[in-house]
Amino acid sequence: MNKKLKVLLMSTTLAAGILSGCSAGGSKSSDADTIKLGVNLELSGAVASYGQSLESGIDLAVDEINKDGGIDGKKIEAVKVDNKSDLTESTNAALKLITQDKVTAIIGAATSGDTVAQVQIANDKKTVLLTPSGTAPNVTVNDDGSVNEYAFRTSFIDPFQGTVAANFATNDLKIKKAAIFADSASDYAKGLAASFKETFKANGGSVVSEEAYVAKDTDFSSTLTRIKAKNPDFIFIPGYYEEVGLIIKQAREMGITVPFMGADGWDSPKLVDLAGKDALNNTYITNHYSSQDPDERIQKFVTAYKKENKDKNPDAFNALGYDSVYLLKDAIERADSTDSEKIKDALAETKDLSLITGVVSIDKNHNPIKSATVLEYKDGQQVFKTKVNP
Repeated sequence: MNKKLKVLLMSTTLAAGILSGCSAGGSKSSDADTIKLGVNLELSGAVASYGQSLESGIDLAVDEINKDGGIDGKKIEAVKVDNKSDLTESTNAALKLITQDKVTAIIGAATSGDTVAQVQIANDKKTVLLTPSGTAPNVTVNDDGSVNEYAFRTSFIDPFQGTVAANFATNDLKIKKAAIFADSASDYAKGLAASFKETFKANGGSVVSEEAYVAKDTDFSSTLTRIKAKNPDFIFIPGYYEEVGLIIKQAREMGITVPFMGADGWDSPKLVDLAGKDALNNTYITNHYSSQDPDERIQKFVTAYKKENKDKNPDAFNALGYDSVYLLKDAIERADSTDSEKIKDALAETKDLSLITGVVSIDKNHNPIKSATVLEYKDGQQVFKTKVNP
């Protein structure tokens, strides 16, 4: 975290102590017949597509669990707050959910930055914070190596995605020369770029160009010209769909035909609108699951989701939102309590839990150990390519 963010977190944490009579720890749900789960997501703003996809997955899981009798006979109530894709709003949302709504745990945010903005409050107030898709390592582990006691995630971490991408480029695509084009202000992008570079070079490849952009940029022609001049065989773009779509569109218009690859940050229907179907051919992403995976549990989820969402095929964010609720359900049931500390301990002990995005065990750093999927874009559609086990 940078200095501004630390100051923000310190000030909001102090405010939490002043505004709230909530004691640390203990059962948070005020209604004995319900379990309140806070949902802190980007439902509007720059990355609203992610938050909205997570929300629909969460809704499906909550409905299923409640129809099946709830958790230990108690119905789940999802208390939602829109963090507007903003760090300050995310911090304030966590503060509200814990001190006013008295939630048992918080699911969110979608991005690493909006999740990190809540971590100190979650730790101070002893409330479990589970991000479905925040993949930066510093969500759960600080720079000094200490683990954030109450922070967990459903997704795998950035280094794993970068490693998978590098191995796929080397082993499957037989790439020797790669370029990296990353968002210089994003922890997500920087983490992915670093792990890709390390693994690709260890595999014997060479990184011939490293360039950067900043979120909200729209004209990438000069940077793409520099990359093209280095003659890479492959371009790795760890970033979010808004910029990635424009980068790929402009690159293809300039005659850059090499494969592009990214990670779960590409996973939005809007990517196709921004880049165009043809431009996305010969591009790949690492992701958390594929709706085309023949696994019986996955196909049951796909059918249920399509039934509730006008036959829309569920993406990885839908699946991660869904899995996050079931991961908490499993921990609450094993803890036999809505006490925050007991839920935290149960989450940390999760082993071989079968979910849509993989069979999950939580490691010592509160990260899930599970498989990753590689998808290929063909005529605007994601096609299952392969699955990579940890």
